[in-house]
Amino acid sequence: MLGIEYPIIMGGMTGVGTPELAAAVSNAGGLGILAIHNAGSPEEGRKWIRRLRTLTSKPFGVNLTILPSMGKPPPYDEYASVIIEEKVKIVETAGSSPKKFIQRFKEAGLITIHKCVAIRHALSAERYGVDIISLDGMECAGHPGEEDIGNFVLQAKGALALSKPYICSGGVGTGSQIAAALALGADGVNCGTRFCATKECNWPASFKTRMVQASETDTVLMLRRLRNTCRVFRNDVAEEVEAIESEKGEDFDFSDVAHLVNGKRGREAERRCDADGGIWSAGQVVGLIDTIPSVQELMDTLVKETEEAVCSRLASLVSPTSRSRL
Repeated sequence: MLGIEYPIIMGGMTGVGTPELAAAVSNAGGLGILAIHNAGSPEEGRKWIRRLRTLTSKPFGVNLTILPSMGKPPPYDEYASVIIEEKVKIVETAGSSPKKFIQRFKEAGLITIHKCVAIRHALSAERYGVDIISLDGMECAGHPGEEDIGNFVLQAKGALALSKPYICSGGVGTGSQIAAALALGADGVNCGTRFCATKECNWPASFKTRMVQASETDTVLMLRRLRNTCRVFRNDVAEEVEAIESEKGEDFDFSDVAHLVNGKRGREAERRCDADGGIWSAGQVVGLIDTIPSVQELMDTLVKETEEAVCSRLASLVSPTSRSRL
């Protein structure tokens, strides 16, 4: 459907969803996705799409994340117009209901992917006409929703409930996990955090080094009392937010931590290479990251590991002469 070699899709990520990283993923045989809001404006987004086309001849997608805003909302309609005008073939939506945008994209002939954290959201997306569902388990970075459903159940439920193809998103960083996702019924996977720990990602080396050093417990779920849960890397700022939220209890308000979690502070921390200077998203998969390869090297490893898991380990378990260690 997507015209890609491997069923591996890059997440549309704030900050790191650049033309360069997206092109590297596409060139390696997956689907790179540019996050258009990273460009700063619709017209800059147009330039980013055109730059991406100079970096790869392979299929790519563009992410449009639609979120509520405390002030004037971003120009989502203008971003959507740019995506259509630039004849992008694949679009990923995330956040709030994409209904009106999906209608526009479908009328323009785009293949649509929508990220969902619950089966009921996925069923609504199917009714809107979405072509591919991205099922995000609570292991994921960013916004895992409020359902707390892990992928071992979520992906299996997707196979029972969904009629459209779906991909497993959240916590995926190894080929054995890709094999497991395919076995559960998914048609592919979405990798976000794992692609951040590559040479082509624009994050500073200090961020990537912290990821390699991290365990699977080194993320924080913050803003849960506001039902706007975010999973971020466990650093000094994240722990400060966590402490304030715990101390305030039912009196907790976003204004208590706004100065700590705002995007400008996070971007400034990136510029200063200060891994403890601001909030940055990371999924539980950080506990599985032990190298910082190029995207091509990572893709080769993921494919090899997937093939080994399917053709060696799983095949041996169904052989009449083999026995499970159990």
